[in-house]
Amino acid sequence: MLTFIASVFVFGILIFFHELGHFAVAKVVGIKVHEFSLGFGPKLFTIPRGETLYNLRVLPLGGFVRMAGMDPSDEDSKEEERGFNKKTIGQRIAVIFAGPLMNFLLAILLLSIIFIFQGIPSATTGISEIIPGFPAEKAGIEVGDKIVAVNGQEVVSWEELVGIINEKPEEELEITVVRDGTERQFKMVTIRDENGSGKIGIVPEQGVSKGNLFQALALGAKLTGKVTIMILDFISKMIFGQAPADLGGPVRVVSEIGKAAQVGFFFLLQLSAFLSINLGLFNLFPIPALDGSRILFLAWEKVRGRPVDPIKENFIHLVGLGLLLLLMVFITYNDILQIFVSERLP
Repeated sequence: MLTFIASVFVFGILIFFHELGHFAVAKVVGIKVHEFSLGFGPKLFTIPRGETLYNLRVLPLGGFVRMAGMDPSDEDSKEEERGFNKKTIGQRIAVIFAGPLMNFLLAILLLSIIFIFQGIPSATTGISEIIPGFPAEKAGIEVGDKIVAVNGQEVVSWEELVGIINEKPEEELEITVVRDGTERQFKMVTIRDENGSGKIGIVPEQGVSKGNLFQALALGAKLTGKVTIMILDFISKMIFGQAPADLGGPVRVVSEIGKAAQVGFFFLLQLSAFLSINLGLFNLFPIPALDGSRILFLAWEKVRGRPVDPIKENFIHLVGLGLLLLLMVFITYNDILQIFVSERLP
């Protein structure tokens, strides 16, 4: 039951924010929105508000925003002056791009919530590792020592400590540490690194510090960027055979969500953030039926000066959707096999 509730929560916020991006920008640029739906299949319930129907459907594995002027078979929508097809290319691209963008913003928000309530990771003046052959090791400093002063000047943060040491390449320092509750002094001469900065060869212990909302948002954005780059790097290595093709489908995702939920709510939020980044990035790929492909068609329309035949474009997206569904079936089959085998291994 916990896995089910956690999965509905995770898929719900990912889909809701993605579709909210499309919906909000469509409203801003003046497009008539017929329907905002979470899920696929039969409707569970509908809330009519103005010109838009807000629906919750049975299958919580997706969602959609149905706008006037997007379906070439809908003659009434094609003539609608507030239709998607009547807007500028820039406005249409903005509507399509807003979905993946909201997934990245959701990741930043979720990570920021974690940092606000659990603290912001920060390096301390405690020592977790001594680099062999460097001045700190030769002087006798040990793992677990906490540096409290340099040349008699008190230091309270890792940044402050690094700043002092970096400014004194090839100079003698007296480092004061606390070991087993007792202060001890060690003298050493720093080395000069390739950038001309002083170094003594220590690695800090990691702690957490209280931060404000802006610090949490900044760190959330930074981590979102790092994870995005890591995913792109892995995909490139996978394409060129430098990494194994390890793709997970809904079954594996649900399994990981269940494990995360058992660890704790903040761990579940972290997994949700990483899944949101994956969803936003995946949707930007130029694959038919995905947002990236629709943006590509609009860019081509800008280049050639006229749109691609909507019927042909929709056919391409339909074929792409079919291939994606086949791929999803294959991945899901592999996920079930892996989970089934792993559960029966001794």
